Amino acid sequence: MTFFEKHGRTLWLGHQQDDIAETMLMRLARGSGTAGLAAPRPVQSMGARRVHLRPLLTLKKVEIIAALRATGAAWREDATNAQGDFFRNRVRRDVLPAWTEAAQRDAGAGAARARELLEEDDVALERWLAELQPLGTDGALALKKILGRPRAVVRRALHQWLLAQSHAGELSRQGFDALLVAVERGRPTRHSLGREGFAVIRGGWLRFERVGKARRRFQRRAN
Repeated sequence: MTFFEKHGRTLWLGHQQDDIAETMLMRLARGSGTAGLAAPRPVQSMGARRVHLRPLLTLKKVEIIAALRATGAAWREDATNAQGDFFRNRVRRDVLPAWTEAAQRDAGAGAARARELLEEDDVALERWLAELQPLGTDGALALKKILGRPRAVVRRALHQWLLAQSHAGELSRQGFDALLVAVERGRPTRHSLGREGFAVIRGGWLRFERVGKARRRFQRRAN
C-alpha cells in the first residue's frame, strides 16, 4: 500500500477497438455528450493519483486473437458473450454486424476516429471552462463569467457546480435542463435540488441554500 501511495496507481485495461463502437452506441442510446462518447480513452485520469491505461484501442479483437494464436497462446472466450442478457452483448451480437453491413465500410474504425475527435472537443471545452474559473471559493457559480458563452460551456459549468454540492439530491434530465435555462437567463430564481435545499440565483450568483436557511430567510421577511 505504501508503494502505491508513493508512486500512484496505474491500471492496464484490455479494451480494444471493437469496445469503442459498442460503448458509443450504448451511450448514444442514453443521450451522452462528448465526455461520454469519448470513452473509452487511451489514458484516463481517475483522480487520487489513479490512471487507467488502454494500450490496445487501435487493435481489433480479431487482430489480438490472431496475434495470440501466432505465438501459441490460447484464447478463451467468455461464454456469456454469446448470450443476450446484457445490453453490451446485444449490441455486439446483433447491432454491430448489421451496422457494418449497412455502412459497407469499416464502421468500427469510423467509430474509433469519431471517438478521437470527440475527445479533442471535450478536452478543449474543459480547458476553456477552467480558464473562465466560474466557481468561487465558497462553491458558488459566478454567472457573469459564463453568460453569453456557448451553451456547451454553460452546461459544463452547471455540471461542475452540481458536483460540488454535497447536499444536493438527484436531478432529473428535465430538472437539469430547466435549471440550465434559468442559469442562461441569469434572472433571480429558485429550483428544488432534493429534500435538503435549493439552487438559488441571486445577485449574479448561483448558490445552494439548505432548506433551513431558506426557511429562516422567508421568516425574517415575513416579520
